[in-house]
Amino acid sequence: MDYETPEDLLYTEDHEWLRREADAADEVTIGITDFAQEQVGDVVYLELPADGAALTAGEPFGEIESAKTVAELFAPVSGELVASNAELEERPELVNESPYGDGWIVRVRVSDAAELDKLMDAEAYRAQLPED
Repeated sequence: MDYETPEDLLYTEDHEWLRREADAADEVTIGITDFAQEQVGDVVYLELPADGAALTAGEPFGEIESAKTVAELFAPVSGELVASNAELEERPELVNESPYGDGWIVRVRVSDAAELDKLMDAEAYRAQLPED
């Protein structure tokens, strides 16, 4: 199956994406990939930290719950949580319907920009997805 993998994003091995924000050079928006939302199934709930929370790269920062499973969300970078997607409280299915758009999860002010260099581009991410 061909999963949507926008070229302008960075990716993690944990199937999360990051978009650098044009309006704030030190901020990124984070969500889960098309592949991840397909694997998780229909999202019914997300547990996310409060704005201002400190995130540490590689450490869990929240949970995503579906009809099939509960999975931890891991911080791809260290920084301060600037905003959680409040719309997901009422409509968690947006993660499935629009994983790269309205289904974004959090926005983070990155504390160490060098961590972004450790992430994959779209080509590298696609290469590590399982074959059908």
